[in-house]
Amino acid sequence: MKLIENTEARRVEALSVLAPQTQAALGQFFTPAPAADLIASMPRLDVLSDTVRVLDPGAGVGSLTAALVTRLHEERPDLDVHVVAVETDPQVMPYLRATLEECRAIYGTTFDLVHGDYLTDDDALIDGPFDLVVANPPYGKLAAGSLHRTRIAHHLVDTSNVYTAFWARATAALAPAGQISIIVPRSWANGTYHRAFRKWMLDRTSLDLLHVFESRNTVFADTGVLQENVIVVGTRGDQQPQVVLSASIAHEDAPLRRMVPFDAVVLPGDRERFVRFDDSAVVPPAASFTLADLGLGVSTGKVVDFRNREHLTEDLGGDGVVPMVYQANVRGGEIEWPQSPAKKPQGFSPSTEAARKLLLPEGHYVIIKRFSAKEEKRRVVAGVWKHDGPVALDNKTNYLHEKKGPIDPQLAHGLMLWLNSSMLDAIFRTFSGHTQVNAGDVKTLPFPSRDDLVRLAQNAPEWLPEQEKLDALVADLFPAVVGSAE
Repeated sequence: MKLIENTEARRVEALSVLAPQTQAALGQFFTPAPAADLIASMPRLDVLSDTVRVLDPGAGVGSLTAALVTRLHEERPDLDVHVVAVETDPQVMPYLRATLEECRAIYGTTFDLVHGDYLTDDDALIDGPFDLVVANPPYGKLAAGSLHRTRIAHHLVDTSNVYTAFWARATAALAPAGQISIIVPRSWANGTYHRAFRKWMLDRTSLDLLHVFESRNTVFADTGVLQENVIVVGTRGDQQPQVVLSASIAHEDAPLRRMVPFDAVVLPGDRERFVRFDDSAVVPPAASFTLADLGLGVSTGKVVDFRNREHLTEDLGGDGVVPMVYQANVRGGEIEWPQSPAKKPQGFSPSTEAARKLLLPEGHYVIIKRFSAKEEKRRVVAGVWKHDGPVALDNKTNYLHEKKGPIDPQLAHGLMLWLNSSMLDAIFRTFSGHTQVNAGDVKTLPFPSRDDLVRLAQNAPEWLPEQEKLDALVADLFPAVVGSAE
């Protein structure tokens, strides 16, 4: 354990001397020792042969390498271990070299240390094949047309974030039956941005284990990161029928694990191939319709406020001014407009033809907040717009519509009630762990039939009832499901 303690001391020292601007630019979030131990504990060792090649891309000070080498020595002392560690920051290289040399001194581990850019370098050392990969990749968006993105897209798959690009290259470097244990943001598991990567990865690896942390702010607490991270363990090859779902409050806690069918993680027939970290939510058979099945659509609000500042106004009585609605206006199942006090202008003056094209025609629409956190009571927060005249919606909202136009009032009310229910919230949380409620996510949600949604509206008051009352109304709609859950 001396190796792990010394490596942790190197991590703390490196954090103290590295400029925050450099860490932000490189997406550096060095792995604390307890998290490194957890990540390294997850691959199976009983399937390894006598010689093991390990890759640690974006190795930092070598915390993951130290944890894995220690485990390999303790549980499989018969193995010959060779590590390839890759790091791009020259300031971190001395710390990483010290860790690797200590691995060699204590356990006889051999190593290659590669100083370079993992996403663009052609160094044959990092192409594998590897038996084990342990990784805490950097995070950061990849701009379309950037060198990193075009390089990975040309060779593997187009992906929009550094961490999924690292993940893709590391997966491609695995030997047949090689394993990867990687800690990443949960955003890859759903949504349109990571659709291509998700399909590419699932076609090449078997998901073996999915681990979630109940707390967002403990894994990288000393770096100030508020991010829902997950650990994914996969094996290069065909998908196995079972997946382990694992959870802990933080990295120090013993995980709680259970085995579930793969079909409960990636639903059969799901063309988006969303990955679910929880199979506990029961989807009623009568709520098996998508928006498309109902003849409805979902779109993102059309007004980007900073691009339309000249049209935003606080003069609500001005000639031609229409309501301007933000996600903060969505309250209590309705749209509070004008909001008082309001942080942003509540009026939109469509003084040009381009601005007029941003308006929705008069009628009822269901407006959904695009941003929410896992700590909130409900991840999906919806309200009905029912004021007279056209309306402008901020692009931090999504809205439900019928053929780009308004929705029947009772149907809109039923949709709002269903979207605000605890049953729908539980379903949404099984696949979404980041702060966005994307239009693509809403497209995949299950809904009752149009008749059942209208029936739900007819049985409810005109406003959004208290949660307990709303959930009772939904339970009355699906008594068989509630009975089976009890």
